[in-house]
Amino acid sequence: MRIVVMLLAVIAACLSIWSLEAGRNGLTIGPFPIADGPPATLYEPQGQAAAPVVVIAHGFAGSRQLMEAYALTLSRAGYLVVSYDLTGHGRNPRPMTGDVTSIDGTTRLLVEEVRQVAKAALRHPRADGRLAYLGHSMASDIIIRAAADEPKPDAIVAISAFSLAVTEDFPANLLLVTGAWEDGLADAAQAMLRLADPTAALGQTVGDPAMGNGRRAVLAPGVEHVGVLYSAPAQQEAVEWLNATFGLQEKAEPAPRGLWIMLLLVAMAALAWPMARLLPKGPAQSRVGLRPFLWATGFPLLVVPLALAPLRTQVLPVLVADYLVLHFAAYGMLGLLALWRNGLLRGQFPPRVWPLAAAVAVFAIAVIGGMLDRYVASFLPNAGRLVIIAGLALGTVPYLVSDAILTEGGRAPLWRVLAARGGFLVSLMGAVALNFDRLMFLLIILPIILLFFVIFGTMAGWIGRRTGLPAIAGIGFGLLLAWALGVTFPLFA
Repeated sequence: MRIVVMLLAVIAACLSIWSLEAGRNGLTIGPFPIADGPPATLYEPQGQAAAPVVVIAHGFAGSRQLMEAYALTLSRAGYLVVSYDLTGHGRNPRPMTGDVTSIDGTTRLLVEEVRQVAKAALRHPRADGRLAYLGHSMASDIIIRAAADEPKPDAIVAISAFSLAVTEDFPANLLLVTGAWEDGLADAAQAMLRLADPTAALGQTVGDPAMGNGRRAVLAPGVEHVGVLYSAPAQQEAVEWLNATFGLQEKAEPAPRGLWIMLLLVAMAALAWPMARLLPKGPAQSRVGLRPFLWATGFPLLVVPLALAPLRTQVLPVLVADYLVLHFAAYGMLGLLALWRNGLLRGQFPPRVWPLAAAVAVFAIAVIGGMLDRYVASFLPNAGRLVIIAGLALGTVPYLVSDAILTEGGRAPLWRVLAARGGFLVSLMGAVALNFDRLMFLLIILPIILLFFVIFGTMAGWIGRRTGLPAIAGIGFGLLLAWALGVTFPLFA
């Protein structure tokens, strides 16, 4: 059975990688150097003909990789595409500065950065002088505001958009694409459409993009804020809008990258099961009684958000990272304290735990993280982020060690697993509710932590059941979680 699972996982992973790489066929993809500018990638279609330029900007806590589905589809449709890492994001080592809540603060700097990238892209030998912007979420407002000054784009594609800068006739040729499961942003898109025509409905085009006065708002079916980045109908809308604007006829069939990425993640997770069977077998993890379990889950849930609410710290150069470290550390240490008082930490850390935990961390970060960096989002940190990762590990490792022991190395009943991990998510949401203005950015990582629990929590169970030492997975995946969060949050001076 182990060999069969390993074989199927390898086949699924290879098929996914082959399909994802096939989307690059026919394109020249490489770094696009910009003097004193952000790291960028150029997607160049085959042939020598001049083409319109499309500059792509990602959303908050994103990176170039997250926008690659649009970059590949538009480039295959004949456009010269430049995608870049915004200040403070991805591989961009320059931290965000200014007031993130002010139009004259961080927003102004990001608007200037878009223009810098656009000017550099228009100097490319194959650029024909025409320009379009495409941006997601936060970047939708950035590209709309950038359209007010030179170089002025001929068209804008705003995905999951919200911007107070939109008027009845600005910006010209605006396409609004929103996921059907984004209710609030769907209402915002309809409101921006009706600035041009109060009677217009979603799916209707106002004006004519070929004449430079078009506006359209559509919903991508069955997707939300991230899924819209992989939606084939959304990509088709973008291509058709730009083709109508520039008079191009080429069409590119969007590749189902989202499905292949999910299959790749499942394959990598499935591969961990037979690999866990290669670890030395140990005795079953000791049971955690109901009373210590309730103390170790309920007490931190109630105490941590209240105890940390008055604290104000800013040591790590990342938004809310300081608080996140404290929350993880306090939650984990209180859980470990409850376990220690009941004698449940005895024998949990024999010498073999440390090399095995290191092996788990290396596999997760190097192999799985390498796949994520290639196909999903930036996972390779610059030097400035290593300190952030180390700081986050001071919190994530104690928390995940506590979680691994509480869930009995994968042997605990399902209700206990849900209670232990759900309790942490509830405590984090409680912290946001107590300090919304300061901690609202924590809401961004909730889906990341939930996905982490589903995928890596399953893998941790396989390791714990095999070795009888939950701390192996707790330490290894604690380092992985610190790494994932450390490369996700934007740098901020």
